[in-house]
Amino acid sequence: MQYKADSPDEYIKQLPEERKAPMIKLRTIINKNLPKGFEEGMNYNMIGYYVPHSVYPNGYHCDTKLPLPFMNIASQKNFIAVYHMGMYANKEILDWFTSEYPKHCKYKLDMGKSCIRFKKLDDIPYDLIAELTAKMDANEWIDLYEKNLKK
Repeated sequence: MQYKADSPDEYIKQLPEERKAPMIKLRTIINKNLPKGFEEGMNYNMIGYYVPHSVYPNGYHCDTKLPLPFMNIASQKNFIAVYHMGMYANKEILDWFTSEYPKHCKYKLDMGKSCIRFKKLDDIPYDLIAELTAKMDANEWIDLYEKNLKK
């Protein structure tokens, strides 16, 4: 599902009641653990965490008007998603996350390249997401982005 919102608060207000508490908790945990250099806002019709132009003036190579994306959270049709570009670009972080996940959740990891899908809203590993959020600061993300992703 796509929600049209100009702010994270507005996005959350539009969610079905059963989705609000998990999304608020995810947002709180991410903001509490987000390293300096990142900002929260709306990105791709989701709540986004990105490197703003004030830190990385080049922006995102696909559309330089956009800040450099790092993480997003979204309420999709059948799940809540956490998108983390650092896992996509850094195999060590991906390997760490996939090995830690079973220690925090009783259900099998449902994941794409950078998307972690949570269909069971009562089994979101908030502590693990907090650790994942803090694993990479903005300068590390910029270096990794420029080295591996920007062509």
